Amino acid sequence: MKRKGLRFYLRIYRKILAQDIKSKMSYRADFIISTIGMIFTNIAGFVSFWILFRSFPSINGWSYHEMLFLYGFSLVSLTPVQCLFDNNWSLRQYVYTGDFIKYCFRPINLFFYFQSEVFDIKGLGQLAFGIATIAYSWSKIGLGFSALMLLKLIVFLLTASLIMIAMQNAAAATCFWIQNSFYVLDLAFGMKDYAKYPITIFSTVFKFIFTFVVPIAFIAYYPSLVILRPDEIPLLSWLSPLVGIVFFYLSYRFWMYGAMKYSGTGS
Repeated sequence: MKRKGLRFYLRIYRKILAQDIKSKMSYRADFIISTIGMIFTNIAGFVSFWILFRSFPSINGWSYHEMLFLYGFSLVSLTPVQCLFDNNWSLRQYVYTGDFIKYCFRPINLFFYFQSEVFDIKGLGQLAFGIATIAYSWSKIGLGFSALMLLKLIVFLLTASLIMIAMQNAAAATCFWIQNSFYVLDLAFGMKDYAKYPITIFSTVFKFIFTFVVPIAFIAYYPSLVILRPDEIPLLSWLSPLVGIVFFYLSYRFWMYGAMKYSGTGS
C-alpha cells in the first residue's frame, strides 16, 4: 500500500474539521454557553492569583506578573490538547462498546483518524485568554520584544504542549487494558493545574516527580524561562523541545500498541 504523505492528511483533516464545526454550529446555544463557561473558568484562575498576591508580594522569588505569565503560558500550551485531542475522553466508550473496531478498517493512520473526528472549538476561547494574559504580563514585566523572542515563544509553546498531549494519550490508551481507565485519564488531566506554578515552590521530592516522572514542569515552567529569565536559563529549558517530542512519540507508540492489540484480539 502506498504510504500517505503530509499533504494527504492535511487535506483529509480540513474536510473532517469542516464537517465537525458545522455539526457543532447547529447547536449554537450549547457552543456559546460552553465557551462562556471556559472563559469564566480562566478568569477565576486570573482572579485567584490577584487575591493571593494581595497578601504576598512574591512567592519564592516569583512576582505577580511572572506568575501570570506562567498561567498564560500554560493556558496556551494546553490549548492543542483541548482542541485537537478531546476525543481521547471518548476512547474508553468506543473500546467497551466495540465501536472502536470501525477505526481499524480505514486505509489511513488509525491514531490520526480517531483524533481528527473531534475538534473542541471552545478551546479557542482558552487560547485567546492565554495569549491576552501573556501579552499583559509581558508588558508589565517589561520584557523586550524582537522577532527572535517571538519565534522562541512560539516554538517553546508548541513543544511544551506536546507534554500534556503525551500524558493524555498515554492515560487514555490504558482503556485497552484497564476497565475503569477514566480515573487514570482524569488524574492525568488534573495534573495540568500544577503546570501554572513554578517548580521551585515545591519540595525536592515533588520537583523530581514533576520533572522526571510526570513532567508537567515542561508544560510551562522550564520552557517559559527562556523568555522570562534569559540570563539564567537551565539546561532543562533548552531540552524542553526534545523532551516534548520524545514523550509525544512514546505516547503515540503506546496508544497505537493498544489499538493494534484491540484490533488483533477483536475484543
